[in-house]
Amino acid sequence: MAEVTLNTSAYSYAYRPKNPEKVSLAYSTDSQWRNRSSFINGREEIVEFLTTKWQSELDYKLIKALWAFTENRIAVRFAYEYRNEDNQWFRAYGNENWEFDELGLMHKRFACINGLPINEEDRLFTWEGALRPDDFPSLSDLGL
Repeated sequence: MAEVTLNTSAYSYAYRPKNPEKVSLAYSTDSQWRNRSSFINGREEIVEFLTTKWQSELDYKLIKALWAFTENRIAVRFAYEYRNEDNQWFRAYGNENWEFDELGLMHKRFACINGLPINEEDRLFTWEGALRPDDFPSLSDLGL
């Protein structure tokens, strides 16, 4: 079966202004997240988490691919690259499980993420701007 790469343009568009308050509105008021070792509950904590994340993960580039879905649940796999304020680059790999409520808001988000430092010349996500071009290779195309 061919890999389905999620069209993250809308996702990226919502996240691009890096406005955590606006982004938090896509999640239920009692949303529950697990992100690495962080346990996040509700919109206020989502705002705090995203604010901190966006201050430390610079030049963030993301590719997500649909893994499975059923009714109100979706599983995706992803990879992203970013640099820190010391210009050290990283690539992170992971899986997310999402559950949506009856209003279509994300109610639960469980992320398992492993990251490793990479050299700048080993970066794979090299497109210009915030939005990934539609013709950019998928995770599978990149061997990820």
